Amino acid sequence: MAFPTSVNNMITDSVSQANVKVLGDAPAIAMGNLFQATNQSLGNAAHNATTAQQQNNVAAQATTTMGVATLYSLSTASTGAATKDVFGNPVPPKK
Repeated sequence: MAFPTSVNNMITDSVSQANVKVLGDAPAIAMGNLFQATNQSLGNAAHNATTAQQQNNVAAQATTTMGVATLYSLSTASTGAATKDVFGNPVPPKK
């Protein structure tokens, strides 16, 4: 029973119980907020990783395209001469 005052004891008891409930709920609410913040951070990290992977794929595709374009831009005569130097001349020249 609450200490004697000019206010009805049932009122003071109900206010005290309400205050106790708020204090009792505080740790659970704090943990809920922590879990939500952690989940948001992990979600952002996953999105950032996906974006980085996509950008890396775009850069790799551009690099490959430029490499193939460079190979296609070489003249066939120089390619033949380089291949001959690498593999030699397996067929003897005709007389």
